[in-house]
Amino acid sequence: MVTMLDVARRAGVTKQTVSNVINGRTWVSPKTRAKVESAIAELNFVPNLVARSLATGSTQTVGFIVPSLAATFYAEMVEEVGDILDEQNYHLLIASTHHDSARCARHLLSLTGRSVDGVLIADDGTYPDDQPAVNFPSVMCARESEAPIALPVVTIDYEHAGFLAGRHLAELGHRRVGMVSEHTRRVAGCRRALGDAEIDVIEVGESTERSVGYDAAMAALTRKPRPTALFATTDVLALGAIDAAARLGLRVPEDVSVVGLDDISESRSHHPALTTVAFPKREMAREAIKLLLRAVENGEPPPDGVTLLRTRLMDRASSGPAPA
Repeated sequence: MVTMLDVARRAGVTKQTVSNVINGRTWVSPKTRAKVESAIAELNFVPNLVARSLATGSTQTVGFIVPSLAATFYAEMVEEVGDILDEQNYHLLIASTHHDSARCARHLLSLTGRSVDGVLIADDGTYPDDQPAVNFPSVMCARESEAPIALPVVTIDYEHAGFLAGRHLAELGHRRVGMVSEHTRRVAGCRRALGDAEIDVIEVGESTERSVGYDAAMAALTRKPRPTALFATTDVLALGAIDAAARLGLRVPEDVSVVGLDDISESRSHHPALTTVAFPKREMAREAIKLLLRAVENGEPPPDGVTLLRTRLMDRASSGPAPA
């Protein structure tokens, strides 16, 4: 195995100079740096990460705990975080909780043992609020519940997202609305916008399955009187609702309008294209990981507080005026 000493001999410098170039701890002249980098390339030298972490006190690794990698919502966040960490020469460790609080706690403990520099947590409400303090900076994102936690949070104004969807339907004249729901704050926002409209809420629980939206919409659309619009708290549920309407021979949006939340890629390519409220997922991930990296580099915990990101309505083909 090629060692740092081999690189130093090839470049005609000391072993410490090679270490300084690799770790970026002190200033090295451009000429010397070029010699060292040339020697590294010629010898195909790969730094020993364990030795490097012992010398610098940093593993250059960040953990990211997400509820699921199957959901587009979290997958896009992972991509954004991975890109930023790659630009900053950090490594990424990903752990999935599968919506399980106990599993989340185990992952936090495991990351502590792996000596990560910091951890980002995408929370779906399963983060244990009595979780003991960990020995690295931590930032939470995507949290929707209001339970108090001693962590900084970068998240989305979910209630306002529901409000935008409800206001859109109200402006189109819809007075009977079925809600395919798994998130109470989104429903609360939609209710507020719809005022005294007749609302039928069908709870579906935590789900990333399109079939769940299909089944819930079938139940709503076969009731009397039939709703003129369906509001789903995720795009996946909304796409399932469009499938159900088609199965019943109903036209979207002529017979029933469908509105979702999130703005996943399929909502734009689907026919009809889904009206939805876009969540700034990548912006949220970007702000959260930048906050975490600042804390890591400053050697202190990130400041507590909640950052709320606003959403915007994407008016597409799946919504229209209420039928007479």
